[in-house]
Amino acid sequence: MALLKVREIGDPVLRTKAKEIDEVNKKTNELIDNMFETMYAEDGVGLAAPQIGMLKRIAVVDIREGNKVILINPEIIEKEGKAIMEEGCLSIPGETGDVIRAEKIKVKSLNRKGKEVTFLAEGFEARAIQHEIDHLDGILFVDKIIKIAE
Repeated sequence: MALLKVREIGDPVLRTKAKEIDEVNKKTNELIDNMFETMYAEDGVGLAAPQIGMLKRIAVVDIREGNKVILINPEIIEKEGKAIMEEGCLSIPGETGDVIRAEKIKVKSLNRKGKEVTFLAEGFEARAIQHEIDHLDGILFVDKIIKIAE
C-alpha cells in the first residue's frame, strides 16, 4: 500500500466533478486500500478520490466504529431530518465551520466486488458520507458553512 498526497484548497481538481467508475477491478481495490491508508495517516474519517488528485467517484469513510464504508458511484436516495454540526476537512487544514446536513440517509453504491448495495447511515457517519459525496461533485464544506467556528 502507499500513502497518497492530499490536495488542498486552491487545487482545481477539488472543484471538478468526478467521473463514474465503469468497472470495479484490482486497480480500483488497490486505490481504495491506499485511500484508507492515507486517510488513517492523516487522522481523517473520510477521503474522496478528488482529494488525492483522482477524478473518480470513489470515497472511503471510517468513523472509528469498525465500519469501513466504501463508496463507488454513490448516490443518496433518501434524506431525513437536519442537524447542524462543526466540520473540517483534510483538504482545508485548520478551518472548521458549522454545516447543515441530513441526520439520516439511504445510500446506493457499488461495493469492492462491483455489486450494487443499499444501506442506511445516521448521525456522524451520515454526515461524513454526505461530506465525501460532496467532494465527488466538486463541492467543499466551506461552500456550505452557516457559521465559522471560533
